[in-house]
Amino acid sequence: MATKGNPGDNRSRISLSSLLIVAGLCCSFYVLGVWHRSGFGKGDSIALEITKKAEDCGVLPNLEYETHHGNQSTSFDDPKQDIKEIDPCGEQYVDYTPCHDQMRAMTFPRENMNYRERHCPPDEEKLHCLIPAPKGYVTPFSWPKSRDYVPFANAPHKSLTVEKAVQNWVQYEGNVFRFPGGGTQFPNGADAYIDQLASVIPIENGTVRTALDTGCGVASWGAYLFKKNVLTMSFAPRDSHEAQVQFALERGVPAVIGVLGTIKLPYPSRAFDMAHCSRCLIPWGANDGLYMMEVDRVLKPGGYWVLSGPPINWRVNYQAWQRPKEELEEEQRKIEEMAELLCWEKKHEKGEIAIWRKRVNNEYCRERDSRVTLCESSNAENVWYKKMEACVTPYPETTNSDEVAGGELRPFPVRLNTVPPRIASGSVPGLSVESFKEENNLWNKHVNSYKRVNKILDNGRYRNIMDMNAGLGSFAAVIESPKLWVMNVVPTIAEQDTLGVVYERGLIGIYHDWCEAFSTYPRTYDLIHANGVFSLYKDKCNAEDILLEMDRILRPEGAVILRDNVDVLTQVKRIATTMRWKTKMVDHEDGPLIPEKVLFAVKRYWVVGDNNSTASD
Repeated sequence: MATKGNPGDNRSRISLSSLLIVAGLCCSFYVLGVWHRSGFGKGDSIALEITKKAEDCGVLPNLEYETHHGNQSTSFDDPKQDIKEIDPCGEQYVDYTPCHDQMRAMTFPRENMNYRERHCPPDEEKLHCLIPAPKGYVTPFSWPKSRDYVPFANAPHKSLTVEKAVQNWVQYEGNVFRFPGGGTQFPNGADAYIDQLASVIPIENGTVRTALDTGCGVASWGAYLFKKNVLTMSFAPRDSHEAQVQFALERGVPAVIGVLGTIKLPYPSRAFDMAHCSRCLIPWGANDGLYMMEVDRVLKPGGYWVLSGPPINWRVNYQAWQRPKEELEEEQRKIEEMAELLCWEKKHEKGEIAIWRKRVNNEYCRERDSRVTLCESSNAENVWYKKMEACVTPYPETTNSDEVAGGELRPFPVRLNTVPPRIASGSVPGLSVESFKEENNLWNKHVNSYKRVNKILDNGRYRNIMDMNAGLGSFAAVIESPKLWVMNVVPTIAEQDTLGVVYERGLIGIYHDWCEAFSTYPRTYDLIHANGVFSLYKDKCNAEDILLEMDRILRPEGAVILRDNVDVLTQVKRIATTMRWKTKMVDHEDGPLIPEKVLFAVKRYWVVGDNNSTASD
């Protein structure tokens, strides 16, 4: 005799059947979506709608990921635990720079500018609050207007308008600062000064693409070099010249807080086509030429070093500079001697400008090798918190006197997508010509998918962009445009050191450890991209600390794009909703079954005194 089945069994079978149907539909939709993206068939509009529906499958609440894609780190909060909304910091922290805090700096030695270097707070002193924007904060002007005008409310510091009034750095006019393009060494404007340099240095034809400005002031040199398609990394300390780096970034010019002090610069060897000091007050002849050796390390073979201002042309200017001529003469003598030891060729000296060129290889420098100490070649990229060494970085080996050490670079923009010499030569373990090309294709695909969600990604709305885990710089390469620039960060704990490759592509970047604050002011980036950052740091530091640092450096109404594993992004999203961010999780462009997802976020506009709810929409 037939018997009735258990009702629970029926429910189980119905539930199982439903899951199978949903899974089948998702797979069908995914296949149709792939068909649509391939460009074949005539039903493109229908396929597009089906693909959109397939993407909806990726957010089904019954789909469990947490237990299938790796271990969950203790750095992330328990998903069952409620996260408290993060409070705003006090008004006194509007311009807070954790690793360049003025009060902390004063506790360190002043010798060799040690107190102006990075000194980060220990964990127990870190702030766990949101840095507010000043009252009246507005979105910066778009480029190129931002080069010349900055809203006063965004950086309300007038001291430079007084200190540098006769030098044409910056002027205060109503509710804006105006930057006339002047400087201490270019009273006739940056354009005229750059034209002088271009009479000696091939700035016009793409040979010179990356430049380093040491002691940059408000970065007018770098700002005007954009006209020549030259990308400049500018740095200056946070010192009595209040907010100079902040002004640079508000203008839309790449800059970081930094100084030539006791530790190496956070850049790879052979990075820059040109380095520049315009009355930068760096004692080049001191410490047995240590600072010139550091410039030599980061300068590409065949690169140029420009020095304008004291002590150049001291015979004419010593009285105007109010310095003893004997002192200035000795200073220049030491610079000339060190340049000779470094095997730099002096190409030009006229007025207060001197220009040297680094030799293209060691064939011209055999005689000097017996007179200098050569660094260990393996230490050239090991720079994070490493002391500068009184040694000369050796050239890569060459086979003849005409070969450029490390490989010759094509003019920009051709070099952007040409296989970089470090990869072609096999200098970066694990990277090949094929993997470079695959990476480029992959990031073209990724960026195209980003644009379907953020349709203004590369239209000029976002000028200052950061890639927190840049890899080969392919994200920056895909969106490269005169409308924007990208700070390509290579984490110090990354499996591969690729920052040298980034520079060989004609891009700029920096080493950094995301367990610490970045060397910049608050509200200096319009868009932040982070691929795999939270997975990379999951056993190293707290995810909330990284997100708070992202929030600090992101402008109000700035955008964030996070790409990572779904279990990681789920935790990140929960924290982000407590930070006045609006968020949206999106499937991988290859479909909902891929565990990697993308989290889009927008930081809400709020200023000092705003205490509205932080909950996400």
